[in-house]
Amino acid sequence: MKAVGKYIVIDPTKEIQKKTKGGLILGENQREDIRYREAKVLVVGEAVNAVKKNDKIYYDKAAGFNIEIDNKQLKVIKDNDVVIIL
Repeated sequence: MKAVGKYIVIDPTKEIQKKTKGGLILGENQREDIRYREAKVLVVGEAVNAVKKNDKIYYDKAAGFNIEIDNKQLKVIKDNDVVIIL
C-alpha cells in the first residue's frame, strides 16, 4: 500500500467509553467535548514532511474518509489534519 501526495493512512486508536452522570455510556465519537482522536501512522505520501510511519498522532476526528483494506477499517487524512505528533 502506498499513499499519494499529502495523504496519510492511519489506524485510529480504539474508542474509549465514558459514563455520564446519568449512567449513559458514550463512545468517543459521541462525545462533543473531544475534537481530536489518536491514531498510528501506517503509510505517508511522498509530499508529507513532518509525519513518519509508526508515529502516534492526534488528528481532527471530522477529517478524512474511511477505507477497508484486508478486512481492516483504516482512515485516510491529509497532512494538514494532523495537529500533534507524539
